[in-house]
Amino acid sequence: MKYRKLGKTGLMVSEIGFGGEWLERHPEDESVELMRYAGEKGINIIDCWMPDPKSRDIIGRAMEGCRDKWFVQGHLGSTYQNGQYVRSRDMKHVVPAFEDLLKRLRTDYIDLGMIHYIDSEEDWDRAMNTDFIRYVHELHENGVIRHIGLSTHNPVMAKRAVETGFVEMILFSINPAFDMHPATDNLDNMFGEYEEGLSGIDEERASLYRLCEEKDVGITVMKGFFGGRLFDAETSPFGTAFTPAQCIHYALTRPGVSSILVGYDTKEQVDEAVSYETASDDEKDYASVIASAPLHSYSGQCTYCGHCRPCPVNIDIAMVNKFYDLAVQQPEVPESVRSHYEALGTTASACIGCKGCESRCPFGVKVAERMERTAVLFGL
Repeated sequence: MKYRKLGKTGLMVSEIGFGGEWLERHPEDESVELMRYAGEKGINIIDCWMPDPKSRDIIGRAMEGCRDKWFVQGHLGSTYQNGQYVRSRDMKHVVPAFEDLLKRLRTDYIDLGMIHYIDSEEDWDRAMNTDFIRYVHELHENGVIRHIGLSTHNPVMAKRAVETGFVEMILFSINPAFDMHPATDNLDNMFGEYEEGLSGIDEERASLYRLCEEKDVGITVMKGFFGGRLFDAETSPFGTAFTPAQCIHYALTRPGVSSILVGYDTKEQVDEAVSYETASDDEKDYASVIASAPLHSYSGQCTYCGHCRPCPVNIDIAMVNKFYDLAVQQPEVPESVRSHYEALGTTASACIGCKGCESRCPFGVKVAERMERTAVLFGL
């Protein structure tokens, strides 16, 4: 298992994480064993948005004796009322639900205290301009939540969270289909019909990833498989099927992303997800699937897929393109981006213009021209 730093939290999280919402579908002992098995495979981050007692009890039992080996995303505002999940900012429900989370998880702290599910301006106002956010800060100041995060499906709200300065990481929905979809405050819209002619990543989403990378706000990924729709050509908006490894690789190549959280029913599904770490480049290759799809295209856009390798002068073209995309959006090149670019060693100025990379690019990116512009922008 490989591990990545989760932005400014400094936590080293597994690239493949655990989305816990399916735990309650199985007998408790079976789910406890499944989570422990995932831990043995190197998975160390789990999301617990679920307010139901069974899911929380399972996670608590599974972490018993090894609490320090898990990073928990625990949500504030996810409550259980009359046997049902209710998203709420009402403190008479929020406080008991969070205290229940601590109790059932058998812990006195949550690593990542998540402001739960902010998708609209109305959601934002209810969370940020009330006693709710004061409670979040109080928990953080007292060490009950170690870091403050926020979950959303809307890139506009995600960018607002990043700009607060106190939100250290984002739980965000990322997959090739969602990335083509314009921002919306209604999650159901993103699972609906996709219009023919949509092409490439939506600019709001691309700018969110760049902003997270620039501000060192880590991203953990939910809904990476588009609810399984991407695995079937008939339900995929692209008209062709992806594999789990390809979806995982797509998410992990977005700027700012540290981990993708996958839901599991069986140990075999854990093994399949973790096998990403030993998969070949061909097995991870999402770019060829998108480029050859009968619907939609990322023509002319670099997706950081790595098809451009190898470079005869050893330029890491995908990373150079990523830093160019990060820098060109700013009036001046951010020092953090500049330092990462310089750390590559071999920079864009080394490009000899052979254009071998362009012949391998599935999306027709004019790489040589981008190398020239990058060398001018960074001065090397």
